[in-house]
Amino acid sequence: MFDQSKAHDVFDRIKKHSTADDVEVLIVGGRNALTRFANNTITQNVAEENYEISVRTVVDGRTARATTNKFDDESLRRVVQASERLAKVQDADPDLLPIVTVAEATGGNAPAAIPSRHFARTVAVGPQERASGVESMVAVAHKHGHTSAGVYAVSEHVEALLNSRGVSAWHTQSHAEVSVTMLARDSSGWQKSNSPDVDQIDPARLAEVAAEKASSSAGPKEIPPGKYTVIFEPSAVQDIVGFMFWDFSGLSLLDQRSFLTDRVGKKLFGDNISVYDDVYHPLQSGAPFDGEGVRRARVELIRNGVVRNLVYSRGSAARMCKTELAAQAGDVRATGHGFPLPNEMGEAPLNIVFAGDGAAKSVDQMVAETERGILVTRLWYIREVDPYEKIVTGMTRDGTFLVENGKVRNGLLNFRFNQSLPEMLSNVEAMGEPVRASGEESFDMVVPAMKVRDFNFTEVTKF
Repeated sequence: MFDQSKAHDVFDRIKKHSTADDVEVLIVGGRNALTRFANNTITQNVAEENYEISVRTVVDGRTARATTNKFDDESLRRVVQASERLAKVQDADPDLLPIVTVAEATGGNAPAAIPSRHFARTVAVGPQERASGVESMVAVAHKHGHTSAGVYAVSEHVEALLNSRGVSAWHTQSHAEVSVTMLARDSSGWQKSNSPDVDQIDPARLAEVAAEKASSSAGPKEIPPGKYTVIFEPSAVQDIVGFMFWDFSGLSLLDQRSFLTDRVGKKLFGDNISVYDDVYHPLQSGAPFDGEGVRRARVELIRNGVVRNLVYSRGSAARMCKTELAAQAGDVRATGHGFPLPNEMGEAPLNIVFAGDGAAKSVDQMVAETERGILVTRLWYIREVDPYEKIVTGMTRDGTFLVENGKVRNGLLNFRFNQSLPEMLSNVEAMGEPVRASGEESFDMVVPAMKVRDFNFTEVTKF
């Protein structure tokens, strides 16, 4: 496994090969292992270890990047030369800032505390333990008469950023993830969970919940499309709301491609919606620095329904300060959310945490308080219909249920929806305790289950 001393050795050798004004090295990689199963049988078992060394050079106000995964001196020399050749043929970028200094990267503050995200137990999980986990899920499938499919994956990941102005940032973490789908004759159920600590995941319990959903949604009935009160489990919330957070970026506002254009400081959501970007939250994951090595700040994005702030890279913050948009863009400063340069995306908040409203209710409580509505396990195939009004479309999947008189009555054929996200988050009647949620359409978040009125289903599927 790559360690800090090896990262410094690579950087020292790269500096010797470089003739650029400045040089920056980003080292990313690790070990990944995965066991996949389908039809109640293991079908694939793979493992790999790989690291990318990405070199960015700056020459006369021009910058470029080249990447290799070889560590020998000749390969390092060639990747440095490739980066410098590419930089020299670029047009000079008037907005390009000098490579970040230590003072800029840290803001002059002591390192912020971040929960340990590297667990030896996770790293030690081998193929036999993954197979045992799969066996426990398949046993649940056999017990219920279902067919199961899914993955059990573990990884160990490092991220290092070093530059010629003294910045040296390092992060390592482990990751475990289990996803299971249970298939019945005319219904299905699904569950997924991940964590840096494998002991926080119970494959058999996930399989049991997925199997219960498949069993209880058998013989799905059809009800007409329309606006319904809908109870979303956390994974469904995470997958749909994820489509709006890419717009909480300074560059997207400068480019006029954000639905928040002319809306920062205005109330767009319900009073009960408050959201942060917080890499230091105990249920979050990821490195506490961005693609230039700048330390991430905790940023308040939404308070009581009002958009308060965006996130910024150094370059986007500097550009914003030169425009009249700065007066309506919240607290404009480099927040440590930039992607590695050069890039066209700028920055994004990727550690979303919903604050909850202080009156958390379980999904069972939400069901018990609902006269007529729909319970949704997950959403999929979500796409934008109108990016400026943040209207998205997609479908329900793997456990959609009719709720009547406070009880789950039966499974339903799935729906297609067309829904404005600001409207959805203005109609939240109840929320659960925020939890770490994982889906397929968006990045992981800390989100609650939600009960939403007037959610717009437009079609019924045939399954």
